[in-house]
Amino acid sequence: MPKEEIRRAKQRQQIVGDCPALNRAVEVALLIAPTDVSVLVGGESGVGKEAFPKIIHQNSLRKHGPYVAVNCGAIPEGTIDSELFGHKKGSFTDAVTERQGYFEVADGGTIFLDEVGELPLATQARLLRVLESGEFMKVGSSDVQRTDIRVVAATNVNLQEAVKRGDFRQDLLYRLNTVTIDLPPLRDRGRDVILLFKKFAADFADKYHMPPIRLDEEAEQLLQSYDWPGNIRQLRNVVERLSVIAPDRMISREVLQDNLPRNAEVRHPALVSPTLGYESMMDEPVGSSAGMGAIMSMLRDVKGSVGELTQLFYRFLQTQVRREPVGSLMMPDRSAEVPVQDLVHPSAPSSSPSGEVRGGDLQADFEELTSTEGKMLTLEEMSQRYIDFVLEKNKGSRKQTAEDLDISERTLYRKLNKQ
Repeated sequence: MPKEEIRRAKQRQQIVGDCPALNRAVEVALLIAPTDVSVLVGGESGVGKEAFPKIIHQNSLRKHGPYVAVNCGAIPEGTIDSELFGHKKGSFTDAVTERQGYFEVADGGTIFLDEVGELPLATQARLLRVLESGEFMKVGSSDVQRTDIRVVAATNVNLQEAVKRGDFRQDLLYRLNTVTIDLPPLRDRGRDVILLFKKFAADFADKYHMPPIRLDEEAEQLLQSYDWPGNIRQLRNVVERLSVIAPDRMISREVLQDNLPRNAEVRHPALVSPTLGYESMMDEPVGSSAGMGAIMSMLRDVKGSVGELTQLFYRFLQTQVRREPVGSLMMPDRSAEVPVQDLVHPSAPSSSPSGEVRGGDLQADFEELTSTEGKMLTLEEMSQRYIDFVLEKNKGSRKQTAEDLDISERTLYRKLNKQ
């Protein structure tokens, strides 16, 4: 495909960057656009998945039809069927009038289902019927209606793992991912992060009527070495904050560092690819997202025994240990290092002058999460305990707990109902 065609598509959607993986994703979107195949767009949260359904729609035979984007994770489970498929008057208490659903509105065009992995199983069955036959029924109706649509879905979760857990239908996954477009995370896009920084800096300079901020050489190096767990969305927020509060328009490494989370130069290989093994996080400080994040990722995604996880945690404590309050598992800090023996012997805990409990209590907390009466828990049991642990730390706030666990509130609700 001519590079100029890829460049024009990126320009129309304001996609900034020139890394090979990004260009290949745009090329695939353009190649499949004239067809009617279902497409699944994958990638971490914040990588810009919402632009690709638009590329597909605008270059398809349906480009003059409607384009409807739906965030499946933002619709309450009790109303999702009504939102997607519509309802008849009187079908439930608040159904005072008949309503068209998104699939009816999108007839003749394209519907984009973002966060498709958050759909309840019952809704997944309805969606499968639409994909297979174009048929659906409104809530409260027995009349079969037809719709002619193209479905493009997106997810930031591993749907294969969701299938194994019983949270996602395998037959629906087969229907959705006729073609899969995987978007690279920002940390893998090289100098694209610099181009994006400059683009956002110019945007906010126009918005706030001030000169654009710039980076010195060391700040550019830091920008490229940072892991960007929030990807483009996080970068945009950082640039906006610096544009507003930085007194000097030339941003130094120190200023940039102060406006990044405290693990700014830590990479997360254990989170990106399990094939790298878990040894790669042994050099990371306790509380860093590379260390704690990898452990919690194992806790969420690995099935079976947690014996290896427990051993890993204890080895983790014995390498580079720092003073950590029990409630700060999700909040890395820069406290001074303390002797290893203060952390690995819970019988002799010590406290800092500020009253922070050192690692002995952290170890005891972990032991409480991972065992009961001398027996190791399964990962499912341990996961439920950890959810309770974070929920208690957040004083019952489900919203904050879902944010800390990096899951949607609906997913948290389902997990709590399993207990």
